[in-house]
Amino acid sequence: MRFRFIEEHSRSFPAHRLCAFVGVSTRGLRAFRSRPASRRQRSDLVTLAHIKEHSRLSLGSYGRPRMTEELKEIGLDVGHRCVGRLMRQNGISVVRTRKHKVTTDSNHKFNIASNRKRCADHTLCV
Repeated sequence: MRFRFIEEHSRSFPAHRLCAFVGVSTRGLRAFRSRPASRRQRSDLVTLAHIKEHSRLSLGSYGRPRMTEELKEIGLDVGHRCVGRLMRQNGISVVRTRKHKVTTDSNHKFNIASNRKRCADHTLCV
């Protein structure tokens, strides 16, 4: 986390000052930059690619539980917490839509009252 903070702010401030500020060595920063991605990071990238694809295909209607089931069906062994974490970190959320419900029945046989407005002296005007 500290190294990521330094990477994000290294354009604004010198790296050696940021390292001193967060309490890490510059040698540790160089080791972080040259370190290959971990196994979890690599598997997260593969899982995230599948999540993005299924989210696009479902038009954003799949949440964490259904997305986990879809990934298990295609052979990925992932848990619902991992799927939830990846979706949350990458801003993938469910788009909830509701049907438009009509509440006014304009097709009736009852008398229709005319619109009336109030005058300045608070009496009804015709």
